[in-house]
Amino acid sequence: MNRLIEKRGYRPINSEDNPDNGRKWSFKQKLLLGLSPKAYLQQLLHNPVNWALCVIFAIGLPVIVYRYVMGLGGVMHASYDYPWGLFLGFGLFCMVPLSASGFLLGTTVELFGHTKFKPILNLALLNGLLGYLFAVIYLLVDLGCPWRLYYPMFVSWGTAAVLFLVGWHVATYLSVQIMEVSEAFFEWVGWPTAKKFIHSGTIGLTVAGIILSTLHQGALGTLLCYAPGKVHPLWYSQEFLWIFYLCSSVFAGLCMVIAVSTIIKKTMAWRCGSEFLENLDSITIGLAKGASMALVTYFIIKIIGITHDNEWSYLATGWGQWFMLEIGLGVVLPIILFAVGIRRNSVALIRFTAFLTIAGLMMNRLNTALITFNWNLYQEIPHPLETIITVTIFALFITVYRFILYRLPIVYAWKAVPEEARIPVPVPDRADVVTARPEPQLTRVMNS
Repeated sequence: MNRLIEKRGYRPINSEDNPDNGRKWSFKQKLLLGLSPKAYLQQLLHNPVNWALCVIFAIGLPVIVYRYVMGLGGVMHASYDYPWGLFLGFGLFCMVPLSASGFLLGTTVELFGHTKFKPILNLALLNGLLGYLFAVIYLLVDLGCPWRLYYPMFVSWGTAAVLFLVGWHVATYLSVQIMEVSEAFFEWVGWPTAKKFIHSGTIGLTVAGIILSTLHQGALGTLLCYAPGKVHPLWYSQEFLWIFYLCSSVFAGLCMVIAVSTIIKKTMAWRCGSEFLENLDSITIGLAKGASMALVTYFIIKIIGITHDNEWSYLATGWGQWFMLEIGLGVVLPIILFAVGIRRNSVALIRFTAFLTIAGLMMNRLNTALITFNWNLYQEIPHPLETIITVTIFALFITVYRFILYRLPIVYAWKAVPEEARIPVPVPDRADVVTARPEPQLTRVMNS
């Protein structure tokens, strides 16, 4: 895209009307970003990221088909000892907290009125929507038979199961997020009435998102209560697991927005609006303040949990060193770096710290769901095909993310054209123009 902009003067679509001819963009033209099919294909082939994604899909998609043909045992080492692998350890336990940005920024802007963060609100909502959507996809790959999803949801209710609670919360919250992001979609396709209808229920959708998201973020931690004694005591706490997961989702969601906005600024600045780019640095510092406070809270609660369960002796073991490495790199160091970055207004340091915090969060979730699971038996190594499927679905997540960002008004403002401006001014025909004759007296004066 940068080459098209520099050499051919390409202008990204950001309004309903084509500035070159004054006509409305067709839906096909919007999908192709205003390019001809040939030019769009050339642009796709020129980007090396697309080639990497094609290689991943060429390898991974047949493996996904193989999983459904041969069953879960063909691509996993799943057993009664290790029932959860990468599909849940990464796809569910990592993707869900990293997608908490939707309800966090929605609450900040719509309820608390901090309009400073409004330029990044749509990005936070989209990140939440796609994160939850692909968490569900990972879950369906793990469970199998997605065509029977309606059965546990509507036919055979397991109301005593925490996973039933999580499933319904995620499904309901996913519906809420679809409605929130649909406002940008209706703006893009030119349905102002639908956009106005969705916008009128913003407060209700935001409140519903807060209730649903906070419940299932904590419920994810409660899932581990199914296996008391299996997860290492330093990562397991009967009373505090739910708040560990809830609190960690706060800084994870905020750091994910910082990370995604950083990647967008570096790779697709041509698609970003001036309001987004000009305010991004100050917004990043504001998000870092919230993430640092959540990190401090999480660290204190972890210390309280260890003290409450009297698990200090485990710190002298090998697993204790692994635990301290996780806390040191994923919590304590980010707290220090965020403090320095905020103090010095160093946006670069804040962005680096956000990526570091995300890595620490993923390390924690993989520890609880996979690495320290059955810590006193043996260590499970994920199946190679399981790893391939996990990478393939995440590559699909990136592809869908890019596809939407290129088109919908997420990081740029859609320029709406007033209806009265679209009404053409009638131009009279030349035959209807009557040439007025000068008055006789005026004619005589002019002749004299």
